[in-house]
Amino acid sequence: MKLIKRTHYLERLLAVRDIPDIKVITGVRRSGKSKLMDAFIDLISAENDLNIIRVKLNLKKDEAFLNADAMYRHVEDSYKPGMRNYLFIDEVQLCEGFERVVNSLYEEEKFDIYLTGSNAFLLSSDLATLFGGRVCEISLYPFSFGEYLAYYPATNLQASFDSYVAEGGMSGAYLYRTPEDARRYVNGIYRTTIAKDIITKFHIENEDLLIMLGNYLMDTVGERTSVRNIANKLTSSSYKTNDKTIGSYLSYLCKSFLFYPVQRYDIKGKRYLETERKYYLADLSFRFSEIGTKRADWGHLYENIVAIELMRRGYEVYVGQIGNKEVDFVAVRNGAKTYIQVADDISRQETFEREVAPLLAIRDAFPKMIIARTRHTESQHEGVRIVDIAQWLADSQMS
Repeated sequence: MKLIKRTHYLERLLAVRDIPDIKVITGVRRSGKSKLMDAFIDLISAENDLNIIRVKLNLKKDEAFLNADAMYRHVEDSYKPGMRNYLFIDEVQLCEGFERVVNSLYEEEKFDIYLTGSNAFLLSSDLATLFGGRVCEISLYPFSFGEYLAYYPATNLQASFDSYVAEGGMSGAYLYRTPEDARRYVNGIYRTTIAKDIITKFHIENEDLLIMLGNYLMDTVGERTSVRNIANKLTSSSYKTNDKTIGSYLSYLCKSFLFYPVQRYDIKGKRYLETERKYYLADLSFRFSEIGTKRADWGHLYENIVAIELMRRGYEVYVGQIGNKEVDFVAVRNGAKTYIQVADDISRQETFEREVAPLLAIRDAFPKMIIARTRHTESQHEGVRIVDIAQWLADSQMS
């Protein structure tokens, strides 16, 4: 398989290198957590004063360390005084009692510790409990469009964007020769996440309802919704359910990194709104593999891509509300905001005016932009930047 350098994440790991917290790489299944760990080791291994201890618990050669006491003895015996000692453990959950080992090694303050593991055991919500809050989480996402272009160098940016939307960012699918086989691979990841990371972890009894909920979120991506609305919708589809069950199932889908919830923000009142959220899929390839290529709202699908890209770039992401108008995203980083509308075709004046109106209604001085499928160079309208989505995604430095 062709490998590309995931520079953004390597820089993130370098930024937290040698801080005392336990570094845990998290993300949806098959997003490249182990490969990222290997790349980071390669990056730092040339330094002379390092002692790197690498354990891959999914390999036969490291089978002895599935026992917690054996794991601890191995790490302790591998320690070298006078050197900087780095501990990397892949699939850490396979060692029964791993949390005791890791916490003990942390308390000894002799190792810089990095972990990956199955989402069934290393969900974001569990990290503080497992390791007493002494954790730095590195969130890993499927391939961005920029990474896709590194994998498939482009001669035509717009054609590459069309391919990226269809194929998604699950790079393991790129090895398959037909779109059908690639979709089967992606669907296998999705269904395995459902079966192992959610049903096994949380002892779900109604698998059909969980799958129907996931399909509903895929079909309505980019639409505001609430737990009660979803419960009512799914109940009307012959599934008897309630707010509590749907709320729990939503939480599980998000904890497994399949979906990301985005809260609403009142721009004028400068407060967060608890009612109605939007849910964005980690990668659109899951949608196409699970519910097919039926007619979609491309504006909403592009909105999904932009939401994940903003998170990937380190923004806090909210859905903006100003009066009765909605702004797709309020992106916040280092205290600065950017207001963003996402659209498909804005060539018609009526459509353009509808998209720009909420931005023009905002009276503060923070940047405002429309990201759309313009296929043109950047332009402006009354201070609002108008940027082509393929170009914005391809330029990782653009805010």
